[in-house]
Amino acid sequence: MQKIDFAQSEQSTIGVEWEIALVNQQTADLCSVAEEVLAAVKDRDGIAPDEEHPTIKPELLLNTVEVVTGVHHTVAEAAEELCQNVRLLTEVTNPLGVDLYCAGSHPFAAPTLQPVTDKDRYAKLIDRTQWWGRQMVIYGVHVHVGVDSRDKALPITDGLINYQPHFQALTASSPYWGGEDTGYASQRSLLFQQLPAAGIPYHFNDWAEYESHVGDMMHTGVIDDVSEIRWDVRPVPRLGTVEMRICDGVSSIADIKAITALTQCLVHDMSLSLEAGYKIPVMPRWFRTENKWRAARYGLDAIIILNAQGDEMLVTDHLRQEVKRLMPVAERLGCAEELASVLDIIDRGGEYQLQRQVFAASGGDFKAVVQDNVARLEAL
Repeated sequence: MQKIDFAQSEQSTIGVEWEIALVNQQTADLCSVAEEVLAAVKDRDGIAPDEEHPTIKPELLLNTVEVVTGVHHTVAEAAEELCQNVRLLTEVTNPLGVDLYCAGSHPFAAPTLQPVTDKDRYAKLIDRTQWWGRQMVIYGVHVHVGVDSRDKALPITDGLINYQPHFQALTASSPYWGGEDTGYASQRSLLFQQLPAAGIPYHFNDWAEYESHVGDMMHTGVIDDVSEIRWDVRPVPRLGTVEMRICDGVSSIADIKAITALTQCLVHDMSLSLEAGYKIPVMPRWFRTENKWRAARYGLDAIIILNAQGDEMLVTDHLRQEVKRLMPVAERLGCAEELASVLDIIDRGGEYQLQRQVFAASGGDFKAVVQDNVARLEAL
C-alpha cells in the first residue's frame, strides 16, 4: 500500500489558481510567449532565471500562465492578491503586444498547433496521451480549501462532486472549439476527462482504500506521483486541502469571488456536519456522470439530479436555495457579499451565453468574442 500523509491545514483557509491565456492584441489569436513573459516577470521581481516565480507560473502550453495565491482566510483577501498579481503581469504583457484572456477554451485557435512547455512531465503527458493530449487548449479556475482532518478529505470530495453541475453551470465558458459552436456550454469539461486519472473521482470508504488505489495506479504506471491525479475534485495531501477543479476559466474577478465563496462555504458546512456526526451523501456514480454531462451541455438551463432518490430541479433554482441556506455560514466566514454574487451570474447569464451573444451581435466575429473577454479581465 502507498502511504500518503495528509498535511496539517487550518480549516476553511483558501487558495486560488487562475489559468490565463496569452493572446495577440491585433489578431486575438493565442500566442506562445509564456517563456518570455515569465522571464520578464522574474527579472522585474529580482528572481533568478532558474527559480520559479512564487505566484506566476508556467503551465502545459506556452500560451498559458497560471496566477496563484498564497493561503488566505477570506475570499476578499485571495481576490485582492489575484488582482495585484494580474496587474503586475499586464505590466509585462502590454509592451509585448499581448492581452490576457480567460475562458474554458479559445473560440477559434487551432488546438493541435499550440507548443508545449519544455518540461519532462509535460512531454511525458503528451507522449502518452497523443491526440487527446494535444487537444488540451483549455483553461480553468481551481480553488483549494483547507481541511483540518484527513478523515474529512474524502467525504468532502464526495460532497463537492454532488455540486459539480452547479459549479460547471456557473462557469461554463467553452461553447466554441476550433472555430465551431459545439452546442455545449462547456466543451472543456468533457474534453479534460479524456486524460488518464481525470474526470469524476471514485468513491472511497476510507483513507486506506484511497491509498491502495493510488498505490495501484503508481504500480501499474498510470501515474508517477499523486499530483498527477487530475480529478474534478481531489484531496491534495501535501497541502492538507481539498481542491475543486471543476470550473471553466472565467474572465471576471467577481465571478471568481462567487465560486470561491461557494466552495469555501460548502466545505465549511460539510466540515461542521461531519463533526456533528452526519455523513455526506454519496450519489450513485451514473447520477454524478449524468449531472456532469447535463451541466456541460445545457449550462444554467440544466435540470440536475439532486440525490440518490433521483429527485430533479433546475440547477439555478437549487443554487438560489443553496445560497440562502449557506448565507449564515458565509457571514461567519466573511464572504456573504461574494456568495450573494452567485445570484448575479444567474441573473446576468453565463459566460457561454455572453460569448454567443457577442458572436451574434458582431455578425459572427470570433475576434470580437475574445476582445469582449479581454475587456472584462482588464476591468479588474
